[in-house]
Amino acid sequence: MTKAINQTTGSVLELGPGTGVFTEALLRRGLAEEQLTLVELDTRFADLLSARFPSVRIVQGSAARLSAAGVAKDIRYDAVISGLPLLSMSAPTVFRIVKNVAHRLAPGGNLYQFTYGARCPVARVMLEKLGLESHLLGTAVWNFPPASVYRISHARAGEERHPNTSHP
Repeated sequence: MTKAINQTTGSVLELGPGTGVFTEALLRRGLAEEQLTLVELDTRFADLLSARFPSVRIVQGSAARLSAAGVAKDIRYDAVISGLPLLSMSAPTVFRIVKNVAHRLAPGGNLYQFTYGARCPVARVMLEKLGLESHLLGTAVWNFPPASVYRISHARAGEERHPNTSHP
């Protein structure tokens, strides 16, 4: 999930950090706490994260309403990490989350989405409407259920799409 991110990545937004498993992995990969902004809906998890990572910016609120949570619209992130259970959310909520992220991605920035589903948890029609594309980065088949990571990024004009890497 964090393999493509290191201290040279720049600013990173993490959605749904929970207890901070991915946050800790990002810090082990060399990111400074000041590079991270975490968005956590659950107050108890937000408090736990504040205690574990005192220099990380913790925003308590919904990833579907980033502006209301305090994540400014004009800030661009080089990477967004999401452990949000998109498959258990309604399509309008998933669309709002992905739209919010798409507007905050820096040029060349990527959203890394974790899922237990057999395909990308963001429907192809949503991706196309937002000018995004998804690529399967890998699957941990030994995990039960198997877990996959997708990279979602702005579609690059003129770039040939490979049918086995973009998923509905």
